[in-house]
Amino acid sequence: MAKRDAAALTLTLHPAIAEIEAEAWDACAGGGNPFVSHAFLSAVEDSGSAGSRTGWLPQHAVLRDADGRVVAAVPMYAKSHSYGEYVFDHGWANALERAGGQYYPKLQVASPFSPVPGPRLLIRPDSGVPASALAGALEQACRELKLSSVHITFCTEGEWDALGEAGWLQRLGMQFHWHNAGYASFDDFLGALSSRKRKGLRRERRDANAAGLEFVTLRGPETTRAHWDAFYGFYTSTVDRKWGSAYLTRRFFHLLAERLGDRVVLMLAMQNGTPVAGALNLMGEDTLYGRNWGCAGDFPFLHFELCYYRAIDFAIEHGLARVEAGAQGEHKIQRGYLPKATYSAHWIAHGGLRRAVADFLVEERAERIQSMAALAEFSPYRRDGEEG
Repeated sequence: MAKRDAAALTLTLHPAIAEIEAEAWDACAGGGNPFVSHAFLSAVEDSGSAGSRTGWLPQHAVLRDADGRVVAAVPMYAKSHSYGEYVFDHGWANALERAGGQYYPKLQVASPFSPVPGPRLLIRPDSGVPASALAGALEQACRELKLSSVHITFCTEGEWDALGEAGWLQRLGMQFHWHNAGYASFDDFLGALSSRKRKGLRRERRDANAAGLEFVTLRGPETTRAHWDAFYGFYTSTVDRKWGSAYLTRRFFHLLAERLGDRVVLMLAMQNGTPVAGALNLMGEDTLYGRNWGCAGDFPFLHFELCYYRAIDFAIEHGLARVEAGAQGEHKIQRGYLPKATYSAHWIAHGGLRRAVADFLVEERAERIQSMAALAEFSPYRRDGEEG
């Protein structure tokens, strides 16, 4: 389809996703990634997880054609801080404020509290709207609101390329993902590893399963309020230990199961019928996304079993192509999760800061590429010609 004339398009900003019809939003978002679905984003807002309490004020952008049809949408938030994003720009904020400027509020295009790669410029496939038109509309909105910047985090590589061509600053990040090479079982996956690594994974699974725990995997409709109340306790205890600020409310988890149904995959470890640990995943079209985890107790290798190994089991059983186990964690490499680039793009109004950040990102990208190559050398998978 021919590209549309940008002059015929109208951008509106919305302080609640409830203002936008779910059908229209999802026609732009598609069904591949649950974190940009209307159901997920509405659960975040309706539960009070994203709002004034947490400093994530919805400013969702919607692009309509001359007939009023929604042809593109962007999950966007006005933010008074840089927390809950997993792509750190505190140094940029400090630099601008030292120079007498004001970095906050800024516009953040993201799925809140979710370091999950996926589409961010949600363009209806039959619309003919180019990414550059949507990028230009976001720039204009930022100018009119007199804000410092727009940040699009964990976007797709294709969006990253298009935004770079539109003059946005490009940033590389890194996560660790497991890829399904057509494995028939977990043992089949283990067969692809070197002998030493294979023995290590088997030992960890054996020790995790020797604690007398029962493991259950529940899909959204199978979960109960008691399951989510227990999981919320795991979540808050983990947040208290690591970060000290729980963004997600108890109600969020209940709404998530209610609105996303089978796409919610909750893995629990039970002791005498009582949950003692849990890992929350969401399932997309071809990917299992690991999100939150927590535990009430000290059980050897339980984190690896629930978050990594049982996720692989689930992906193999359901024919999924990948498991994305969240941010950070070089320890994931020896468990079959290899380095993978993530992408973000940034538009900064202040010329001096924009030039300084551009120079920084050139160096950072080179370092990131070098780091990913070095880490890939620690892959547990057998090399060509290596005996199993």
